[in-house]
Amino acid sequence: MIRLRLLLASLGLVFLSGCQTTEPTPLDQPLVARFFMELRPGTPGVRVQLPVSKVVLTINPKPVLVEYDIANVEFAKVDLGWCLYFQFSSAAARDLYRLSASNLGGRLVLTLNDAPVGARVLDQAIADGSLLIFVEVPNEELPPIAERLKRTSAALAKKGR
Repeated sequence: MIRLRLLLASLGLVFLSGCQTTEPTPLDQPLVARFFMELRPGTPGVRVQLPVSKVVLTINPKPVLVEYDIANVEFAKVDLGWCLYFQFSSAAARDLYRLSASNLGGRLVLTLNDAPVGARVLDQAIADGSLLIFVEVPNEELPPIAERLKRTSAALAKKGR
């Protein structure tokens, strides 16, 4: 009888421990990147403000590049400092080329989970489907941001298959 109780108690512990789920890490939380085009002065749109520089921009409410367009994200060091390096799918790369060629001098605004964090002046047509953008966050936050963006894009690509 004691053996049966011990066996049942052991089985109960095994089953209960199998039902526990692990807490998601911050890297597992989705991070959605979207790019919006700045509108010309006098054109109605959505006003956003960058968090550190406090620059106010008026953007088109419809994003021009979205999370599904991102093929890869890395953090990179360039002459001016640390930034995010986005690589886009081939279709999005063509869109980026057309967009950048027709909006020279305008700014492309990056939002992360709908919060504006950076803006890139389009000083030339972007033909290679990659974009460097400085974001207004501390440099030590860039590696986890890049990793979360990568994971989110990979999860979306996996769902889309």
